Amino acid sequence: MTPPLRGTLDASMVGASVGPIAHEIDARWLMAYAASLGETDPRYFDTLSSEGPLAHPVFAVCYEWPAAVALRDKTIAADLQPQSVHATHQLTLHRAPRAGDTLHTTARVLELASRRSGTLVVSRFETVDAHGEPVSTTDYGSVYRDVALTGTPKGHRQPEAPESAGAGASKASGVPSEEAPAGAGAVDWQEPVEVTASAAWVYTECARIWNPIHTDVAVAKRAGLRAPILHGTATLALAVSRVVARELAGAAGRVKEIHVRFTGMVPMPSTFTVRGRGRAGSRMAFDAVGIDGAPILSQGALTT
Repeated sequence: MTPPLRGTLDASMVGASVGPIAHEIDARWLMAYAASLGETDPRYFDTLSSEGPLAHPVFAVCYEWPAAVALRDKTIAADLQPQSVHATHQLTLHRAPRAGDTLHTTARVLELASRRSGTLVVSRFETVDAHGEPVSTTDYGSVYRDVALTGTPKGHRQPEAPESAGAGASKASGVPSEEAPAGAGAVDWQEPVEVTASAAWVYTECARIWNPIHTDVAVAKRAGLRAPILHGTATLALAVSRVVARELAGAAGRVKEIHVRFTGMVPMPSTFTVRGRGRAGSRMAFDAVGIDGAPILSQGALTT
């Protein structure tokens, strides 16, 4: 039986934007984010370094969050916002953020596309420093489940992704559409990740990302979940930490791009396994599966 529609999104929202929104990056925030992921590499906590503590490669999600909230509130009705699930993520790091930076983030709706499960919304977050030089660019895909698309979307129509993934995107939105990254193949290595019962609460405060579906039992149950789930960005960051440690000897500053599709939820407490899936030049493929073998992260790629 087809689930009833919860509402509609209109294609005219493509191009809507907010910002720039300013953020002050300090050592405390950088260190707290690394600590929330269980990092032990001293480079993440080195305040004696001339550039301050090393930024985790996924730290960009922290300063992008206020722009994400502002853009969502501008374009999505409040009653539809809980229908959103994180579907795709592509991050390009032009340079690592540093303690003392004043960063400015602008967000805009890049594309909309119909999906069997609802409507895919791809938003772009562009962050520059105080001199206007680029720091990071992220294309963030969300599927609004059981929400229909009305009107004619601008740009390229994106191909359907497998239903198990919940969403997909084309290279027009910066999210790879190939079945697997170049070099993906047999499992080269795998490493379990323990997720504690309080992981989402710790991550929320350290990342400064407040989304109640991850920390408020009542909100999670209203969304149809049994309990709060771990943030998708936390799951991604934990996986990236394992790839950096295994493939780059901990040299997080070498990371230039991260691509991934979100294909499953992570309950708390639980365990999931990150798997290295081969290399092709500077591109390292990875994915992650739950304790039952079901995919959690798919088509992951990290590029230096």
